Amino acid sequence: MNWHTILVAIGANLPGPDGRTPLASCEWSVGQLAELSGLHLRAVSRWYETAPIPAADQPPFVNGVALLSGNADPHGLLDALHGIEAAADRVRTVPNAARTLDLDLIGMDALVCDGRLRLPHPRAMERAFVLVPLCDVAPGWVHPVLLRPASALLPGIHGQPIRALPLPGGAAATK
Repeated sequence: MNWHTILVAIGANLPGPDGRTPLASCEWSVGQLAELSGLHLRAVSRWYETAPIPAADQPPFVNGVALLSGNADPHGLLDALHGIEAAADRVRTVPNAARTLDLDLIGMDALVCDGRLRLPHPRAMERAFVLVPLCDVAPGWVHPVLLRPASALLPGIHGQPIRALPLPGGAAATK
């Protein structure tokens, strides 16, 4: 195993199994990520509120991105992320359904793979709810297929409103 820089997108738009809010579920998941063996939580983006994509009649999402580093097998890490989702009562029904927690492995260094695990995540650079918080924690991360830094991809995101949630004791911003 090698030392990796790892990006994980976090999202939720349904209450958790214990009634916790989507934001609380996202914050809980960060604690779970921090406990993964061989990994170190380096940073967490601000939390953002976004509309479902594609547009749907469901509550808005809370989204963020965690930056981790350490030794990890990509497939083992994907399984661990699915285990955290399961602990939050994530039920997989149809694509893009409302969910109590969604953890997506966005990238691991410059690793590219296409199979059960697709890296980098195939739609991450088309989604404001991933790209904006990713730029909070890793603006210089270079997409290994597009060969462009994440910050250079931001201008390509259109028509996807995203609102930064207030920081404790602070005001929110809109992008």
